[in-house]
Amino acid sequence: MQSISVTTNAATDKTETPGREDSKDQGQRPPTPDPSDGIELLRPTAADGAAVHALVAQCPPLDTNSMYCNLLQCSHFAGTSVAARMNGQLVGFVSGYLVPERTDTLFVWQVAVSESARGHGLATRMLSHLLDRLECQGVNWLETSITASNRGSWGLFEGLAAKRGTDISKSELFDRKDHFNDEHDTEHLVRIGPFRNSAP
Repeated sequence: MQSISVTTNAATDKTETPGREDSKDQGQRPPTPDPSDGIELLRPTAADGAAVHALVAQCPPLDTNSMYCNLLQCSHFAGTSVAARMNGQLVGFVSGYLVPERTDTLFVWQVAVSESARGHGLATRMLSHLLDRLECQGVNWLETSITASNRGSWGLFEGLAAKRGTDISKSELFDRKDHFNDEHDTEHLVRIGPFRNSAP
């Protein structure tokens, strides 16, 4: 798992993304725009992969992945990922997956929000949208990992737990010395839940 960037450092995505398939045909509710800011929350497609790659690169302290990885996130894991678009541009992205053999648990891999979309509570909105998706109707727990210094991410997930009226706990997941060979800060596993409400 890589650190999550929400409020740390500037990042503005200028990459246009091509049109997408109708989300109604993919077991998802229609896009959910907020009339106050025009941001749509959508299921990503492979056409978003390059824009996701560019967005993540502009959102330190996020670790970049290969563009191929981003293409897989936007295709194989589209049902558990969220693309946010404003004025035709990708301005936010959440990648996640259901944990193998624990499909009641959604693991959030990365959360990225561009500078142009800051101040709208977009990170929380994307996470809430994801939890309310049909694909996540059986999810009772959300997990992610955060480094100790990433205060923006701690605030995001502590706020999400409070908003959902549930508990949050943390434990060590990957140790700086034992797992990262002193090349990356220790990642702490954050576990939120159980969720008392699920999508119909």
